[in-house]
Amino acid sequence: MTDPALPAVDPPTPSPARQPQHVLVAVAWPYASGPRHLGHAAGAYVPPDIFARYHRMAGDKVLMVSGSDMHGTPITVAADKRGIPARELAEENHRGIAASFEGLGLSYDLYTTTLTPTHYRVTQEFFTRLLERGYLFEATEEAMYDPEAERFLPDRYVEGTCPHCGYGDARGDQCDNCGRTLDPIDLIDPRSKLSGATPTARETTHFFLDLPKLQPALEGWVTSASGHWRPAVAGFVRGWLNEGLRARAITRDLDWGVPIPLPDPRYESKRIYVWFDAVIGYLSASVEWAERRGEPEAWKAWWELDEAGNPPGRAYYFIGKDNVPFHAIIWPAMLMGYGGLALPYDVPANEFLTIDGQKLSSSRTYTARLPFLPEALELFDADALRFFLTINAPESRDTDFSWDEFQRRNNDELVGTYGNAVHRLLSFLQSRFGGVVPEPGELGDSDRAMLARIDETFAEAAALIEAVRLRDGLRTVMALAGALNRYLDEAAPWKSIKTEPARAATSLWTALQVVSALRVLTAPFLPFSAATLHGSLGDEGDVHALPWAPRALPAGRALPKPAPLFRKLDDDELAGLLERLNPVGVESEEPT
Repeated sequence: MTDPALPAVDPPTPSPARQPQHVLVAVAWPYASGPRHLGHAAGAYVPPDIFARYHRMAGDKVLMVSGSDMHGTPITVAADKRGIPARELAEENHRGIAASFEGLGLSYDLYTTTLTPTHYRVTQEFFTRLLERGYLFEATEEAMYDPEAERFLPDRYVEGTCPHCGYGDARGDQCDNCGRTLDPIDLIDPRSKLSGATPTARETTHFFLDLPKLQPALEGWVTSASGHWRPAVAGFVRGWLNEGLRARAITRDLDWGVPIPLPDPRYESKRIYVWFDAVIGYLSASVEWAERRGEPEAWKAWWELDEAGNPPGRAYYFIGKDNVPFHAIIWPAMLMGYGGLALPYDVPANEFLTIDGQKLSSSRTYTARLPFLPEALELFDADALRFFLTINAPESRDTDFSWDEFQRRNNDELVGTYGNAVHRLLSFLQSRFGGVVPEPGELGDSDRAMLARIDETFAEAAALIEAVRLRDGLRTVMALAGALNRYLDEAAPWKSIKTEPARAATSLWTALQVVSALRVLTAPFLPFSAATLHGSLGDEGDVHALPWAPRALPAGRALPKPAPLFRKLDDDELAGLLERLNPVGVESEEPT
């Protein structure tokens, strides 16, 4: 079953050999203010990894980049509370986030930070070019000032009531409840997160991005480019454009961030605003990746337009829905102002993962038990987490996280359907055929139908993944595992071997071809178990180096003793694991 709330996917049709393309997979930058939780993984981090792994196997030239946003004000807030420098806290948290992402199997080509010399250089060059081309201007505005702390307050140092929806804990830059971007000056009953005092408005001078000047070009681009976007994203963007864009400040009164590249003493105590430098991170990370390879111009293959103005491939930006304004409006506007660089092809923003109906946020405390990634990876296998977060992904609507449902789907689908089919098949091969793939006899109708199902699954799953319908793609793959179980139940080679050994051998050979296909089909979604199965089928090397195509398992191959793919979670074990978890409550924010 596919999701009717997402754009339709054309049924796969036979086509000539697929031509490789350049695919940029740009992944949301998490604030280095604390560990990420499962809501972040479901919304912004597991989906791009699935997408990138598939495209590599499909033969495309993939560049998957991201990094830790070290300049966000949540970092300085958290550092102030601990009494340590912001850099020290950011670097500590970056190491933890990077380790969690590695444990979850995220296959970045580069995961970096916004503290690198390359990022500072690229950000300052971007600022300078926009200024030279007339898309930045200076203006004086009123900003929030804490009279007790005697300092201007960055947006996230101010909280108050949202003027649009009345939510009482809106941040100075955005309301978590309605998703509107805000200016702290607009908050009702504002309060300083530094001192609790009521801030006052004072004048300060900053640079602004002239979004109204870029709006006509943005409107034309959205009209032509958004047909394949998720309806919620396209609708949100059109709504913003219909309201009319306002110029947006890109500098702030801070001492933590990228310095403003101007020889003007007025700006020595100011820095480039974090939202501006964070989105430039996709470009700077690509440049850094190329420099690390010793090919400093290599990044251009994913970014530079040709002489006719055509992009070199497709750029996908994976984010949560609260970051749609920055990635589907402001970043494209910045790219237009810069000139010569590819605009997003798609911004497949996910909705929110909730728990007991509440939106997950690492800055709020819940009574429900939800692990941060370090805890989750200590308690559960990475593939079990990836499976549930994908099969329950909030692609078109908010979805609720349930431990009971996590246990049920792990035990029924991963263990009971997929794992069971593989285990009983490979165990039977060991016990009755000495672990050697048998020679098939004449294929029957059910055998041919099962083999045809392999080709159909590859084509259908490919179409869904390319449309960023990852939940439906995984369901399609798991449907093949279910069909394999039914085939084995009907063929029952453990029975027919007594009276029709040739028929049993044919059934076994057919089923083994399906298992061989499943290690390829599951590799983007479940990389660890796919690698285990790859070894159990007698193959060496990296399963992800295989092409996205059926892989025959030849008769006569001797297979090693199979290793289990998944583990069952019983009630007592799950209860014990959950007792180790604490409620969410680390003071940090949603990732950029």
